[in-house]
Amino acid sequence: MPTITCIEDLKRLHRTRTPRMFWDYCQSGSYTEQTFRDNEADFALIRLRQRVARNLSNRVLTSRMLGEAVTMPVALAPVGSAGMQHPDGEILAARAAARFGAPFTLSTMSICSIEDVAQAVGAPFWFQLYAMRDEGFVDALIERARAAGCSALVLTLDLQVLAQRHSDLRNGLTSPPRPTFANLLDIARRPRWALGMARTPRRRFGNIVGHVKGIDSLDALTAWTNEQFDPELDWAKVARIRDRWAGRFVVKGILDPEDARMAAELGVDAIVVSNHGGRQLDGAPSSIRALPQIVAAVGPRTEVWLDSGIRSGQDVLKALALGARGTLIGRAYLHGLGAMGEGGVTLALELIRRELDTTMALCGECDVSDLGPHNLILPGGFACS
Repeated sequence: MPTITCIEDLKRLHRTRTPRMFWDYCQSGSYTEQTFRDNEADFALIRLRQRVARNLSNRVLTSRMLGEAVTMPVALAPVGSAGMQHPDGEILAARAAARFGAPFTLSTMSICSIEDVAQAVGAPFWFQLYAMRDEGFVDALIERARAAGCSALVLTLDLQVLAQRHSDLRNGLTSPPRPTFANLLDIARRPRWALGMARTPRRRFGNIVGHVKGIDSLDALTAWTNEQFDPELDWAKVARIRDRWAGRFVVKGILDPEDARMAAELGVDAIVVSNHGGRQLDGAPSSIRALPQIVAAVGPRTEVWLDSGIRSGQDVLKALALGARGTLIGRAYLHGLGAMGEGGVTLALELIRRELDTTMALCGECDVSDLGPHNLILPGGFACS
């Protein structure tokens, strides 16, 4: 086993252990992938102010997100098909997050169902919802999340229309993979993944299969899913979903200050500044570049979090210093999951915590709540709230 020092090390191991179509699904963006690349590149443009001769004992990384105590201001983002990166992936990630003290968000498009995760983990988690044409199915999902004890509902707003991801089309992405010669050959090269998949019954979208009539084949499932994202989603529908949930409510996929103000006026508990990991509007700004204007637009009315592009504890620090009260990681924890399963997710969180702690100290700070623009040297084009 190679020495793991950072998320990049987990990423390299992940690539060797996961079939190509699912690796490409994790590591791709839409169209030219400009926004996908900018999400990481723009973090790298921000420099840190080193401060010295300060008392750095008793450092504090703990915080709160939605009123919940967290080990550090980092949650696991919703990721579709995480159970294809590693068998039973959502269950393993949720277990690791619960033990670490980080919120876990289950995707609507998960392989393990809401009930699977609730039974296996025994701790509250968040549920991410896509607005779909079938409102009866949406209402049923909300009720299932409530029955499972989910402590927050995260509504994704930026997938009304599905953008094209070239690699998914080339690979013929499906869950589970179609038994073509190329797929079978690729899977044969990953015996650990193949054996794990053979041992679990969870290989299809668990929140859909068995809950929608007529979904009795891979083709039927694919067709239904592609037709369901709701192009008519508007703020009135957002309010309807919020009212049906009546608990902690988060909206994800905000990049524009005006949209952020409208979300805040609805009384949402948190806004996630996100471009869907660069997988939707190619050419949109990176999340970190959009963050300061959104923080300024909503003020203290609601928590502002950030996802898309975070690969290290230093990235977490930069987001917090620019005004985010929390962050979410997707690919960073998927690399741990794909590389080493449950232990890999724990390791990914530990690596980020360690780097956040060290970087905060070298910036002369002892508490994450004290981070701010004074810790950064910003390049041109980064407005600061």
